Amino acid sequence: MPWWGVASALLANVLYSTGFVLEKRALAGLPALSTRQPVRVVVRLLSSPLWLAGSLALAAGFAAQLAVYRTLPLAAAQGLFVSGLVLLLLLSSVVLGERTSGRERQGMVAILVALAMVIASLQGEDARAVARTAPPATLLLIAVPSLAAGLLLYGSAERRARRRHRRPTAGVPYGVAVGLLYGVSSLAIKGVAGLLTPDDLPAAAGRLLRSPYPYLLLVTGAAGLVLSQTALQRCRASLIVPVCTTVTCVFTVVCGTVAFGEPLPADPLRRALRLGGTAVAVVVLLALPRHDPPAPTSPASPTRTPEPLHEGR
Repeated sequence: MPWWGVASALLANVLYSTGFVLEKRALAGLPALSTRQPVRVVVRLLSSPLWLAGSLALAAGFAAQLAVYRTLPLAAAQGLFVSGLVLLLLLSSVVLGERTSGRERQGMVAILVALAMVIASLQGEDARAVARTAPPATLLLIAVPSLAAGLLLYGSAERRARRRHRRPTAGVPYGVAVGLLYGVSSLAIKGVAGLLTPDDLPAAAGRLLRSPYPYLLLVTGAAGLVLSQTALQRCRASLIVPVCTTVTCVFTVVCGTVAFGEPLPADPLRRALRLGGTAVAVVVLLALPRHDPPAPTSPASPTRTPEPLHEGR
């Protein structure tokens, strides 16, 4: 693995984690956001200097991600990106005061194990395995149903959230839905990185505009902005971001390997490590709690006063 690719991935991790935490801090001071009013969501976000600082950090992480995809295979890049979850959990605990459950901490340890398995599978990776472009038909065949599934899942989570007497959600459905959108975005970023060659920028720009990559980025960027910020305001960053990252990682590795034709390792042990690491990440995702525990009530608070009214009916 080229050292500059690894360094760029670690820098992207720092920038992404910092950006998410700054945005979450800013969202706590904004009025409630609604996906039914996307224009109002954007206006409120742009009115917050702290949120703008977080978005600038995310934009810088995007630039670092382009450098990663030019030097590392998709599976290697995603394995390194997942390591940023540790920094995110630390920042969310120190800056945001969020507390994770024992089950969630165990899940994060398992994700780190999956990361170690993926990195171990990269030993002796052939640099020629880094693909540049994907057939447009294959890419769209993967991207369009994935975007539709993400939007449908998010809409379903929204309908459940509006029900009365619902249990407080931990944000797993939101994280999965946004993760699918960002997974498609990662494939588009990979394609953009492959087409942007510094040798002949005008020709590269022409190839880029004739490809589906910039248009997928526009769709996923616009939808992801509204959906991710609304979900981040409602749910803990220490859960929703790891879920989103895990889904994005698994989606990019599996679908990107197909779309870009990057082969799995020929060595049986390395292949088993890579597939096993992906499987561990999926199992952790499925095992995470779907709901936050109810907030404890204070013994001094008169929480039972309405009960006689219900009994009188």
